[in-house]
Amino acid sequence: MGNRLSKIYTRTGDDGSTGLADGNRIAKNALRIEAMGTVDELNCHLGLLIEDLQENDLFIEMLRRTQHHLFDLGGEFAIPGSTIIGADHIQWLEQTLDHHNANLPPLKNFILPGGSPAAAQCHLARAVCRRAERIVVALGQEDAINDGARQYLNRLSDLLFVIARVLARRKGAEEILWEQKKSDPRGG
Repeated sequence: MGNRLSKIYTRTGDDGSTGLADGNRIAKNALRIEAMGTVDELNCHLGLLIEDLQENDLFIEMLRRTQHHLFDLGGEFAIPGSTIIGADHIQWLEQTLDHHNANLPPLKNFILPGGSPAAAQCHLARAVCRRAERIVVALGQEDAINDGARQYLNRLSDLLFVIARVLARRKGAEEILWEQKKSDPRGG
């Protein structure tokens, strides 16, 4: 394979458009580009989370695999009509989610982001994943897209929630539960 990025700037986007992998040009603020950018942002947040984990953490391999999936998902959006993310990706997420959720106590209250730096970073990734999903839903209302993309992001946000719970409970730390009385502006 030759050099793919021999020149970083091209000036072709100076007019507010960008090129898709199929050669078409669209506005940089189009929903398709917003979906690609938000998936890229999510991938960056997962990279930060990985760097916050210990070297031999079992989550690293799973998160790296997810990063590859997200890169593929961005590629899928860059080629309208293509399908890269499929049922096998979603099934892998569901199996991974079930595995990590099995030993967690049932939720009796909402959880606030936090508990540890890694858990907070995972919650941030989850929130970005939810935003990506909302953008993909909007994109699907204006253009044909692979349903697997939306389903993948939906399952991934669930998995990130579960991972955040696991990370918050490590080393004796605790999840931070939302308490309605603390929402009272008078101090409850």
